[in-house]
Amino acid sequence: MPHIPDEYWNAIVECDSSFNDSFIYAVKTTGIYCKPSCKSRAPKRENVHIFKNAYMATEEGFRPCKRCKPDGAILPAEEWVGQIKDWIDENYHEYITLEGLAELFHGSPFHLQRLFKQVQGMSPNEYIQKVRMEKAIQLLEEDKRKVKDISEAVGFQSVPYFITLFKKRYGCTPAAYRKKGGEKQ
Repeated sequence: MPHIPDEYWNAIVECDSSFNDSFIYAVKTTGIYCKPSCKSRAPKRENVHIFKNAYMATEEGFRPCKRCKPDGAILPAEEWVGQIKDWIDENYHEYITLEGLAELFHGSPFHLQRLFKQVQGMSPNEYIQKVRMEKAIQLLEEDKRKVKDISEAVGFQSVPYFITLFKKRYGCTPAAYRKKGGEKQ
């Protein structure tokens, strides 16, 4: 674990803007770097790396925070939404909320919702459901697990909700879809 001086750690936790010109911190679990004054939730200390400037953090593969804009540039909406989509594509099976996405990607829920819909033509929640349903179709065709297990594997907290959404989208229940050999009605 890289050593972080207590003075720097306190600046991060207290969102101290007087340290903004002293260092940038990056969080390895999110891949994002911020100014010490960033109002995002404080990360775990063991996940933090300290850099002299934004250029060094970028060189190490970290991307700038959308909230505090530590590199002075504004991340284009398409790029930001693309990063969010990529994360959803990899983590669709987890419990995902708009607030959680906004926190993870350093933006407000309202801003994220608006930009995502503007760029993608659907809300983040609709996109999450689409990804989950596509994965459910794949599992129903290739896997012999029970519908309940597939529902959980693709991230639905409620099996009845999964079945209702599936039927609304595909015109039949997941079990009927599997029984018909994967033919949508």
